[in-house]
Amino acid sequence: MTPRSLLLLIPAYNEEHRIEPVLRDYAAFFSPRYGGRFQLVVVLNGCRDNTLGVVQRLAQEYPCIRWLDFQAPIGKGGALIEGFKLAAQAEAIGFVDADGATAPAAFQALVERLGEADAVIGSRWLPGAVIHNLQTGRRRFASRVFHLIVQCLFWMSIRDTQCGAKVVKSAAVEQIHPKLRIADMAFDINLLYSLKHAGYRVLEVPTEWTDKAGSKVHFFRTSLTMFLSALRIRLVYSPCYRWMAPLRPLENWLYLKLRAPAPIPGPDRTTRGRQGS
Repeated sequence: MTPRSLLLLIPAYNEEHRIEPVLRDYAAFFSPRYGGRFQLVVVLNGCRDNTLGVVQRLAQEYPCIRWLDFQAPIGKGGALIEGFKLAAQAEAIGFVDADGATAPAAFQALVERLGEADAVIGSRWLPGAVIHNLQTGRRRFASRVFHLIVQCLFWMSIRDTQCGAKVVKSAAVEQIHPKLRIADMAFDINLLYSLKHAGYRVLEVPTEWTDKAGSKVHFFRTSLTMFLSALRIRLVYSPCYRWMAPLRPLENWLYLKLRAPAPIPGPDRTTRGRQGS
């Protein structure tokens, strides 16, 4: 059954040149379908450009658009963790990338399957997926290597943990939110494993995806950070994790050297951001 209300998060970092058509497309597509029960929240993560100005201007045209503005960089995962605090405001909450790689109709196809599971995630690697503008060979190779690592560590049998199109029932998000600690791009693994560990059903379905130019991902540094975060998630769910507290300063030092946001230390941590609607 399609949820009666939907909250969509778009994490954004310096997206003033790409985000306007994405926001227009999503607002125009979803607002009529939900009759005022659709919210589009842009979570700005340390933006140094005019992304906020673009969002504020469009919010005057589309009442469904809101924003959370964090002036210090908190990472894509950190932005989504903050956005997920709004889960109680709708029956379902999801997220897509700010570059428009997932079209509104493709995301709606995920939402329509939410009656079959607690979370529905798009996959670029399942039969039936439609991919436009393939990623470079190096990025595809890195993606498959990372998938193998994730499968060995977690045995989730998910082909594409990193596709940036996911929707989850809000009740499930509220239940697992304290377990969401990974602030970098390995956040998706944190989310999916927390859902499965709590007994929620995750449905992976083929999606339509368009790879966009202008990625801000530093290949080597991001890959190493995601590997480190995957190991950390595995350790969090192991019996020995509580004995590793003395290593936290070393962990923070490693993330600092990688210029990546460190994992959130605990569920009581709060970050202050400016809100707008």
